[in-house]
Amino acid sequence: MSERRPMAEQKPINPWVKTGLELGPVLGFFIVYMRIKDEVYPILGQDYSGFIVATVGFIPILLLSIAILWKLTGKLSRMQIMTAVLVIVFGGLTVIFNDEAFFKIKTTIVYGMFAAILGVGLLRGQSYLAFVMEDLMPIAQEGWMLLTKRLAAMFAAMAGANEIVWRTMSTEFWVKFETFALPAALFAFFIAQAKMLERYSLEKKGPEA
Repeated sequence: MSERRPMAEQKPINPWVKTGLELGPVLGFFIVYMRIKDEVYPILGQDYSGFIVATVGFIPILLLSIAILWKLTGKLSRMQIMTAVLVIVFGGLTVIFNDEAFFKIKTTIVYGMFAAILGVGLLRGQSYLAFVMEDLMPIAQEGWMLLTKRLAAMFAAMAGANEIVWRTMSTEFWVKFETFALPAALFAFFIAQAKMLERYSLEKKGPEA
């Protein structure tokens, strides 16, 4: 049996507020981009596309939403911290070099890193996913290992899909793909795991013990 590790206490938060803070910056980026996608902005002697300008606005909004989540819950996940760092780095490179590719490839790196981290744990015979979510979903170790394998493969597929889309499609298509298709695919993935999670659930076995 896996040994449960004490986790930092997390304050309760309204799920609608949490969802709004997590999805708000992404939807905001989408709305701003769609409004200014055809515009060109001359700044300090250099022309910036609407995509670059929307990226500049996205970075502080995302950091603000993460700061609010931290204030409300008293905790930030490693994924949130890593995502924030990558957004700052690649968003900054996008602006500095006036090149949309940096921000687009950020998504490939995020999902690729998630896949790699989970994969390293699997090679060590561990589910790093369980370390993060064990208290939220009490399932048997076999279930965690299976879910981790599937999620690692899903993240790898999403990284590959993003790489193909941003290199072969228009910026507008990529923005829609990033905003709607990838989150929808991840949501559908977890819905598809419902039967497996029920099979390995520890809660239903509790009364029989």
